[in-house]
Amino acid sequence: MTGGNDNAVIGWMRRRRGTLDWEPMPEWLIWAVRAFGFVCIGLATFYAQAHTHDREDLALQIVGYAVIGVAMLTWALLDAGTPEGVPRGSWLPWMLGIIAAVSGALCMSHNGGLIVLLACIAALVAGGDTAFGAALAVAGTGILGVMVGAIAFGTNVAELIGYPVTILSGLFIGRHRHAYRVQAEQAAELLARTSQLQVQQRRADVLDERTRIAREIHDVLAHSLGGLGIQIQAARAVLTDAGDIDKALEVLGNAQRMASDGLVETRRAVHALRTDALALDDELRNLAATHGSQHRTTVDFAVDGTPRELPPVATMALLRVAQEALVNAAKHAAYQPIMLRVAYAPDAVRLTVSNPVVTAVNGSGPELATVDSGYGLTGMKERLLLIGGTLDVGRHRTQHDGQHGDVWTVDAEVPLERV
Repeated sequence: MTGGNDNAVIGWMRRRRGTLDWEPMPEWLIWAVRAFGFVCIGLATFYAQAHTHDREDLALQIVGYAVIGVAMLTWALLDAGTPEGVPRGSWLPWMLGIIAAVSGALCMSHNGGLIVLLACIAALVAGGDTAFGAALAVAGTGILGVMVGAIAFGTNVAELIGYPVTILSGLFIGRHRHAYRVQAEQAAELLARTSQLQVQQRRADVLDERTRIAREIHDVLAHSLGGLGIQIQAARAVLTDAGDIDKALEVLGNAQRMASDGLVETRRAVHALRTDALALDDELRNLAATHGSQHRTTVDFAVDGTPRELPPVATMALLRVAQEALVNAAKHAAYQPIMLRVAYAPDAVRLTVSNPVVTAVNGSGPELATVDSGYGLTGMKERLLLIGGTLDVGRHRTQHDGQHGDVWTVDAEVPLERV
């Protein structure tokens, strides 16, 4: 891996919005530190060498230092001309190799020990910003420079061992910095993806909430307006066919009560699943009684098994299925008896709504549609699918007291382990 700037690693932590964020050190500040170190090492070396009156070593140090300076200046210019995040190609190892080789040789000169720090820095930068092979080449060039300097200037064994170890230490620190930078980049990428997922999750939650509320309002209005339409049709029939004003007023009174109940149910739907609700069997019992009185029919309600508390989403789904099935029964089989059953099993709850089929004049049976020509039962199927439930709607042949007949049945089942 090549490329990457020092400021991707060298930086400081600061507190912002209650969290610790990593802020890279500016590039100009990094180069200011490098230049300051370069000048300090040179001044200390030349000052010590000037007092020895060793003009030959001093001249070699000045020439070598000038070469190092030119290499660092070229490095800085090339670095400034390369956009951030773009690999710096093969020129960086060459610049670092020149600095390491010359510094390694000069550190063996008289009073030139501090110059080894420049070779160490070159190995450090190579270890952090270049591929492993290139970093080894830069460190090896520095050690080779030490060996050449030892031959040219003469040295003791301690220096011949200590300076290469110093350069290798820089390489080790650089590779450690490289690994840390990779981890930091991966962590930053993971954090960014996590933030994006959180934003998407919040959007999905909002959309789910809107969809849920819209579905509740639609179901309530479909049930209320469907029943209201039937009552208005009945009132019109009473007035036009029988001219019974009192009976028509009674039917209109039922319609008014249904409209009021629809408003209450709509408000309740907005707060659905946020407030406490009655048990499913209690809700269905109230629904059966209300439907029977409003539509002047018999609703036989029964409970099989031991009633128990259900998740609100399951209670609401089954209640809406029952409401839709009763409205369809009132439309397609007016005044016919209705059977409403809820069965509690260990792992599921099952709702059954059935009524006799009344064949229309044209011989067609009931349609899968509400009074307002919507597709309420289709919506119920979608609602049940969201919680792993199933919906079965259709005509069934039955036999009762020796007589055969068709029954329209709506069966909804919700597995409790899925909700």
